[in-house]
Amino acid sequence: MKLKNKVVIVTGASRGIGKEVALLLAKNGATVIVNHSNSEDEANQTVKDIIDNGGKALAIKADVSQKDQVTNLFDTTIETYGKVDVLINNAGIMYNKFLKDNTQEEFTKLFDVNVRGIFNTLQEADQKLADNGIIINFSSSTAKLMFPKYALYSATKAAVEQITRVFSKEVGRGISVNAIAPGATATELFLNGKSQEIIDKMSAMNAFNRLAEPIDIARVVLFMASDDSKWISGQVIGANGALV
Repeated sequence: MKLKNKVVIVTGASRGIGKEVALLLAKNGATVIVNHSNSEDEANQTVKDIIDNGGKALAIKADVSQKDQVTNLFDTTIETYGKVDVLINNAGIMYNKFLKDNTQEEFTKLFDVNVRGIFNTLQEADQKLADNGIIINFSSSTAKLMFPKYALYSATKAAVEQITRVFSKEVGRGISVNAIAPGATATELFLNGKSQEIIDKMSAMNAFNRLAEPIDIARVVLFMASDDSKWISGQVIGANGALV
């Protein structure tokens, strides 16, 4: 029970890696805020799964790109449970297109969710996260790779990594701030629109010849969310099976 008595916000926790993180953290004693932007049914199912397994959870709708909704996310959590100990910024979107084919609207949406979303939550956490708290931002191993069709997505994640490094030295109060950078992971977000040939090619690029499963990433998050990791801060943790 590494997270007993900890209150944890997990953004984008209704499906994929975020859901697996929420389930594992609750299993280890955390009270989990299952944040979603437009997946109410899935978020409620995640909460039900946690409660059915003896855990505590609450679903809260908030679009992380909207500052007022992020403020409400934190305030509702604190009103309900009295504090926020851990913030996990998992919410994100992805478009896979050649740079020349991306629209102005897609550029704006990517940066609004993936970068402004973390900007908004960190601004709230600066004052509202508990002393000695923990922040984990989600990057991606694509930020270190030159994959065609990933230019804008990778750019947003590179921005997340630099924000993580700088904020870790700004926030103070004993709060650690890190990023985790998964490699290719078998989620709906990643698999959508990809052929088996591409999936096999991606699998062959790491040391284990398979895609990560969400639980592989969740286990790393569990360690980073626990006090065992407190001397790590300002770092980007690659969870990619030696992909890069």
